[in-house]
Amino acid sequence: MPDTHANKKIARRRPPRFELSAGLLCLDFVNTLDDRPSGKPLELLKNYVDLARFAEDTGVLEATQADQLTEKSYAMPGPAQHALTAAIELREAMYAIFGAIVNKKPVPAAALTTLNQYVQGAAQHSRLVQINGHFEWSFEAPANRFDAPLWPIARSAADLLASEQVKNVHACASKTCQWLFLDTSKNHRRRWCDMKLCGNRAKSRQFYARKKKSA
Repeated sequence: MPDTHANKKIARRRPPRFELSAGLLCLDFVNTLDDRPSGKPLELLKNYVDLARFAEDTGVLEATQADQLTEKSYAMPGPAQHALTAAIELREAMYAIFGAIVNKKPVPAAALTTLNQYVQGAAQHSRLVQINGHFEWSFEAPANRFDAPLWPIARSAADLLASEQVKNVHACASKTCQWLFLDTSKNHRRRWCDMKLCGNRAKSRQFYARKKKSA
């Protein structure tokens, strides 16, 4: 079973910028393009600073590491932009793969090839370590590597795809949302990316529809 960042205790110096409701790092990353069904999607990774903040919010980077890469991105805008472009390429490949799985369609070969390239790249910067009697993946300190946040994201996607949990990846039932999430509920009937957001909005619409009908 793949590890989820949702279970990690993250020491925060500032409020999180991203809504993390997917339950798994790779799926939260896919959701950084919002409003996909609208035809006018909202890009949440507008610049490298956004990517660094996503990595901080999810615990991929420590706050000091995110700050260091952010500062370096101002001094080295070219390499930082290249890493951001790579991040979006990885995200869209993952969306194509998981979207196909959710909709029970063939996985695009080109998307899987792209993901494999990032998985292989991540493997060059990772190693297994033993912590408190169990093993987990550890990644190199980012230093000047602007693409460091992508290593655990690619590994998260690979672990999910190679696990039994992949069948529990769903899309939010809201037609205006359709964020991806890992359904870990007991009966695997979760419908919403977040009950407080899309779930409550749907309930409100149903309530007013019934009230209007009865009137």
